[in-house]
Amino acid sequence: MKMSFLLSVALGIAGVVMVSVLWMILAGMGVFDQVNGLVGQIIQDGENTFDIMDFLGFGRVVSLAIVVGVIDVILMTALATLAAFLYNVSSSLVGGLQLTLTDD
Repeated sequence: MKMSFLLSVALGIAGVVMVSVLWMILAGMGVFDQVNGLVGQIIQDGENTFDIMDFLGFGRVVSLAIVVGVIDVILMTALATLAAFLYNVSSSLVGGLQLTLTDD
């Protein structure tokens, strides 16, 4: 359980960093500005301008990535612990694999 918790926390942190870097790369390439221009041409509403940053702002995206990471940590820890328990039970019933390490 401890090992699966630590690995899932590391994966959660890596996921949040990955989402942050991806968002910064897309913002640096001007993808969000191009989407704003394209949707602005399609909608053509003079009073209400469309801005994708209302929906995909950096804070909102990172906070959603953190929430997904926390849920991922909880689920991965529980599933890995359950899988380890089931493996131990089945290997004790069937015999498992015996390995002996000796020093010559």
